[in-house]
Amino acid sequence: MSSFFIEKISFQDPKEVETKLETLLKKEIHSTRDLENWLREESQLFDEIDEILTGHYIEFQGHNDDEEIRQRFEHDQNVITPIIKKYEALLDKRFYDNPYREQLDTEKYSELIKRRVNSIEIFREENIPLEVQEQNLSTEYYKVTGNMTVEWEGEAKTLQQMSIYLKDPDRSIREKAWKLVQARRLEDKDKLDEIMDQLVKIRHQIALNAGFENYRDYMFKKYERFSYTPEDTYQFHEAVQKYVVPLKDEIEKEHQKELGLKDYRPWDLTAVKEGDQPLKPFTTTDELVDGVTRIFRRTDSNFAKMLEDMNDHHTLDLDSRKAKSPGGFCAPLSVSNRSFIFMNASGTHDDMTTLVHEGGHSVHNLFKSQLDLRIYKSTPMESAEFASMGMELLSMDKWDEFYKNDEDLKKAKREQLEGIIKFLPWAMTIDKFQHWIYLNPEHSAEERNDQFKEIALSLSQHYEDWSGYEEELRHRWKAQLHIYEVPFYYIEYAIAQLGAVQIWKQYKENPEQALANYKKALSLGSSRPLPEIYEAAGIKFDFSEAMIKELMEFVREELNQLGTHN
Repeated sequence: MSSFFIEKISFQDPKEVETKLETLLKKEIHSTRDLENWLREESQLFDEIDEILTGHYIEFQGHNDDEEIRQRFEHDQNVITPIIKKYEALLDKRFYDNPYREQLDTEKYSELIKRRVNSIEIFREENIPLEVQEQNLSTEYYKVTGNMTVEWEGEAKTLQQMSIYLKDPDRSIREKAWKLVQARRLEDKDKLDEIMDQLVKIRHQIALNAGFENYRDYMFKKYERFSYTPEDTYQFHEAVQKYVVPLKDEIEKEHQKELGLKDYRPWDLTAVKEGDQPLKPFTTTDELVDGVTRIFRRTDSNFAKMLEDMNDHHTLDLDSRKAKSPGGFCAPLSVSNRSFIFMNASGTHDDMTTLVHEGGHSVHNLFKSQLDLRIYKSTPMESAEFASMGMELLSMDKWDEFYKNDEDLKKAKREQLEGIIKFLPWAMTIDKFQHWIYLNPEHSAEERNDQFKEIALSLSQHYEDWSGYEEELRHRWKAQLHIYEVPFYYIEYAIAQLGAVQIWKQYKENPEQALANYKKALSLGSSRPLPEIYEAAGIKFDFSEAMIKELMEFVREELNQLGTHN
């Protein structure tokens, strides 16, 4: 048994896993009650399996250089996962073919039936070895990026730790830091291009095997995007370009003016002006955890108890270090009935909001744990990210736990709201780029990098001056792990961001009701369609031009009330 997760099954012997799954598959079902009990048993068994897979994944992300951990993780990918995928398909079919399925309560099981039918429709046994290859390539990406460090003032630092220097008021320091980080990324650009070349080829074949013309359409079905289409996302791209990009340009132009610069370069984007200092809400991760716990306590005492429990059971891995994967995530441990938060803190304001964000996922997992079916605990990202991004905004009125100075508090809130405006064009850049990648699977690495540059200059990198650094821009997408590990998972962040702004708008009008609605939506898991989950929160599942225009006007007004930068 590991220190932070429970192993009820031995993965060392694949036959033990297979036997348990085979026993479930063969179990006799003679009534509707038997079928419901079978579904609960299935959920329990997969919870036990998921806990071990998740535990090994977390260990690998935290220790890329540990050979024993790597071998265990790769054993899961190459041996255990194919068994699981095979039986998931068999169990889907067993459920679908069962005569008592028609007698199940429609209200409770309609979403389960729809999703299992969807799984049956896209499953192809010949895709299992391809998916194993795909996972191995994602692992290779982490091995490459997890070991990226630079030398700064005689000390090895991860690229995440270098982010603090990009905020420095001394332009020469942030320029030096930015160039150092970019040079290190470019060292591995060819390796990362090769990995992506292979991923595109494999993913296109997976789509063809499943009867799709392209991988984009396959992934929309795999991600169970029943509530919107690829064409809807194109309209989203255009609406952001129309209503958000000009607002982002406005903010960056004002920032350039505050910095007193004639030109606005990539190393200036997060800088503070001369005589000012970057926000530094904490020094140690203990201070970070204590502060966020206090914020959660003032929001809901159960949120704080949850975070304290996670800390006590060592399910917080927050510090940045060598051989640790970049980024951050929250993973549910269903048997232990708690979550694990993984991130790379370096003492910045972004670290504080990251822990609040991942804490929002943990709260979501806490509410979902009351559901008795595993499939309903697995939520689409449009609601999962609503939980986390919503928590960021719902916590803002309690950030005085970190910022006792009123000017610092205003600055932190400005950063948050400006961050929303800056994020949406980046999300559209990543999404539009992925559409292009998989609709043009025969492209070369050169064409792919050129296409990213073109898209970025029209959306996320619209204002700042990249002249002389076009090569760095062409490869900027390689730092976005989602493109490698979870393709097409990014538009959800943008959809959820709009939901989060809506719940915050509601919170400012009626805090108690908004918090109650937020918890109600989270407790549904994925037992209802996305529009109904958003409706439970008292908001709309809507990323139309009209909604984006309305919400951007609201955010702009909130920024005006906070006043200009000091």
